[in-house]
Amino acid sequence: MDDKLENMNQSQRILRAAFKCISTKGYANVSLRDIAEEAGVVLSQLNYYYKNKEGLFTEVVKILAEQYLNEIEDSLKNGKSASEKISGLIKYFQVLLSSKPELFKLLFDLTSMSLWSVSLKELLDNLFNSLTNLIEKYIINNFSNKEKLKNCSPKTLSRMILGTLFGTSIQVILANGDENMLDSLSTLQLLF
Repeated sequence: MDDKLENMNQSQRILRAAFKCISTKGYANVSLRDIAEEAGVVLSQLNYYYKNKEGLFTEVVKILAEQYLNEIEDSLKNGKSASEKISGLIKYFQVLLSSKPELFKLLFDLTSMSLWSVSLKELLDNLFNSLTNLIEKYIINNFSNKEKLKNCSPKTLSRMILGTLFGTSIQVILANGDENMLDSLSTLQLLF
């Protein structure tokens, strides 16, 4: 183990290992034993800190959600116009899909799991609502041609943008990073 990993407390090592294992193997293919082995702890430590697999994954979702929210808000703060802000958001998705596709795979996997888990459903719903609110705040509320969108609520438009980014990102992952698929995210800019 490297010095950085040795200096982490057990709880942090477990979270880091869970994140790594789920993002590389997927939820269905990861056992608590895999995570304990990756973290360099005994299996009982996972139960001590997180009670069960769902408790551990709930913490992973919280960390992932915070990371996404911070990074996306940072990308939305750049640019002055709605067009520049949507361009920054699209660029964020493109860069992340190119350089860290495992983060999207993890998000997709956890989103799927949330359909069956009440606690994960609430966390993912909160994440998507928060992302929608950021899009509304930084893009929709700054859109200069509001007349063009007068028949749609700002929240609905924000959800459509997020849904388009999320759905297209799934297609990019499935297409194994095909450049044409990655470029398809840019078509969202046509609205602005």
